[in-house]
Amino acid sequence: MATMNPIQFIQQVRAEVSKVVWPTRREVLLTTVMVFIMAALTAVFFALVDLGIRGGLQLILGMFG
Repeated sequence: MATMNPIQFIQQVRAEVSKVVWPTRREVLLTTVMVFIMAALTAVFFALVDLGIRGGLQLILGMFG
């Protein structure tokens, strides 16, 4: 493993960070809202699936119990 001069390392890090394209405030807001909407839809979906499975199991167990 080659040793690197700390000054060279910092210069390389700064060069790489300058290549990063940072999102705008609007893009961050939109993606955040989209994540919350998708999380809510997923929670509703799994709640409905859970209710369906629970109801089906209660029906089956009620017939044999």
